[in-house]
Amino acid sequence: MNGGKLQSNILNMWLYICGFLLLWEWLRPLKQLTDTANLTVFIIFLVVSLVLAYFKVNIFVRNGIKLLYVLYTINLLYFEDSFFKLKWFFYVTDSVIENMRAVFQGSWVSLTDDFRSILFFILLGLMAYLLRYWLISRRQIFVFFFMTLLYITVLDTFTSYEAEFAIVRTIVIGFALMGILTFYRILDRENLQMPAAFARKWLIPLVGMVCVSIIIGYAAPKASPIWPDPVPYIKSYSQDNREDGNGSGGIRKVGYGMDDSTLGGPFMPDDTVVYETEADHRQYWKVETKDVYTGKGWVIAEENGEKIAFAQGEEFPISNYTDEEMTVDERTATIRPFLQYPHIIYPLGLKVVENDIGHSYEVDLSLEKISGADLGNLPGIGQYTVEYESPRFSIRGMMSTVDQNHPLLTEDFLARYTQLPDELPERVRDLALELTQDKENWYEKAKAIEDYFGRVDFQYDQKDVAVPGRNEDYVDQFLFETQKGYCDNFSTSMVVMLRSIGIPARWVKGYTEGDFRGMTDSGKRLYVITNNNAHSWVEVFFPEVGWVPFEPTKGFSNNAQFTFDLDSEQPGQQDDVLEAPEAPEVDKPEETDAPEQSAQTSFSWKDTFDKTTQFLRTNWLWFAAAIAVFTLTTYILYKKRLKWLPYFLIFRYRRRKKDEDFPEAYIALLTQLNRYGLKRNQEQTLREYARYVDHYFSSGEMSALTSTYEQYLYKGKLQEGSWENTKELWENLIKKTIA
Repeated sequence: MNGGKLQSNILNMWLYICGFLLLWEWLRPLKQLTDTANLTVFIIFLVVSLVLAYFKVNIFVRNGIKLLYVLYTINLLYFEDSFFKLKWFFYVTDSVIENMRAVFQGSWVSLTDDFRSILFFILLGLMAYLLRYWLISRRQIFVFFFMTLLYITVLDTFTSYEAEFAIVRTIVIGFALMGILTFYRILDRENLQMPAAFARKWLIPLVGMVCVSIIIGYAAPKASPIWPDPVPYIKSYSQDNREDGNGSGGIRKVGYGMDDSTLGGPFMPDDTVVYETEADHRQYWKVETKDVYTGKGWVIAEENGEKIAFAQGEEFPISNYTDEEMTVDERTATIRPFLQYPHIIYPLGLKVVENDIGHSYEVDLSLEKISGADLGNLPGIGQYTVEYESPRFSIRGMMSTVDQNHPLLTEDFLARYTQLPDELPERVRDLALELTQDKENWYEKAKAIEDYFGRVDFQYDQKDVAVPGRNEDYVDQFLFETQKGYCDNFSTSMVVMLRSIGIPARWVKGYTEGDFRGMTDSGKRLYVITNNNAHSWVEVFFPEVGWVPFEPTKGFSNNAQFTFDLDSEQPGQQDDVLEAPEAPEVDKPEETDAPEQSAQTSFSWKDTFDKTTQFLRTNWLWFAAAIAVFTLTTYILYKKRLKWLPYFLIFRYRRRKKDEDFPEAYIALLTQLNRYGLKRNQEQTLREYARYVDHYFSSGEMSALTSTYEQYLYKGKLQEGSWENTKELWENLIKKTIA
């Protein structure tokens, strides 16, 4: 018996080793095909997980060890503070909160490296658990073996990864595993004990046969392929520019570019870092605006337009807001460019730009693009700091009735910001009218169009994106044919739809906030902006407020702040209220219910995460104490489970009267006896184990219960009244396990 048990343990060890090698084949290509570094720490994590599972370490201890390893690794890779200092842990907490917010918003590209590593550790932990489940519990590995082969062959076919030897290794490991597991299933099916000479009679011939088969297959001559290789055709097709406009167009790299005259087509991601910012909160960064839509893209209204120069430290000469009583938050941010651009990026409400060099700037009025005015021999603009007023836009102001004779809505202004090509298909305007037909003001109409792009019909996609044909309109194609694209498709379509119903709007280019990398020593948030963060969005003009950003792109969140200012009155608001005699004064709040709910919903996750962060920072000591008390209580209950668990089991099963409850109660009894210390060996039959238990307790209760259970196993049913007749015996045995 001992020899069979030893053989079983050794065989299980080989199962774990082969399973680990199979998992390792999934990790090998990552270093070559991705920017994943330090693969060793992930491999060690897999080894630790499988070793703990092999030795059947208590689940709490096992997960605690893995959690400590993950935290230590994250600290080692991404933080300079000592592991035993709490400061870095709060940085990790902030990072997780920011990244979870990005996850709920669908902004996957903005996830930070430390959070991605945490997710990867979780994935590996799940894979280790599933591998143990497949190998030890189910005794089946074919699906995972097949998926591993498919994964390797696809990488070998479509990437630069050379998987020739990886395929050989996988075949050897997979066939060996399936052979061992097949033998295990035979033993279980025939209810046989593990033969002591298993390694000599089964394992060695199995491995030898697999190795000989692999060598013969590798060395034997092979026939030429019957069909031509489809990969070059597929790759060439994906990059083909089709003249009918249904193709995907040439593939470009994502990032800021000056030419937007022809939009559409796929692009490749680019992780090149372009900026690093230190800011108080997350926000979009503007580069320029464009206002002439051609049907294919955006162009500049006038080349070499008027420019206004301003020195560093001077107030920015352009204000995008008309509300002089707008609530603002005074903020500062530092921007460090990594590429030598002659222009700067700036936030909403820019007031002052300062730099260490002392050069001045100039702003192109037609583009609102700020460039260095006296760079001289400098390759680009260096580090600079911006002071700005982060606005809180008044929804009441935006919902005001628009006076078409408003002094700001001049003929030239409307002609510029409602411009559309004569060839624009009429169905674009018809769709905009249909979406806004029951809306009473510009804000509700803009929100209706913005929300329209959140429907399931529209998909965010960077690769399978069409280019309009010679006689097709870019927006019309997106709205009515493909409904698939990225930020340029969504933002351009919203601008065009707004303009088609007479609402001034413009197209804005810049960057999203970037990837959160932690807190700086000055208490600001550090963000890294790459070319992947290049973005476009919409600004809508409201006479009582000014230019307000909107975000129609699916998966992105508008970082602008809104307020209902219900206790204050906006200029002209009182007159607007009095001009609506059909609605009494008391009914006015109902008119703002819908937009209020919409605005609050947009920011509910942000508010929740901010409140959670503040709670953890201010009450972390109580929180830690509560966790400690909970952990200690759980530990005590676990250690003392033999004192209270039998009473719980008796309470649970005493009221049950159906015979079908007996098998479940019997299994619960076996588990409780195992906890008590009367462990059943793998080689023992139920009858042998029952005699062992009865001998220990000097009774015959376990044998009587086992006899009833065997009748259930062999006949598939129980005699009527079996559970009622054996319940007292079951309770007597359970009570004997009370420590």
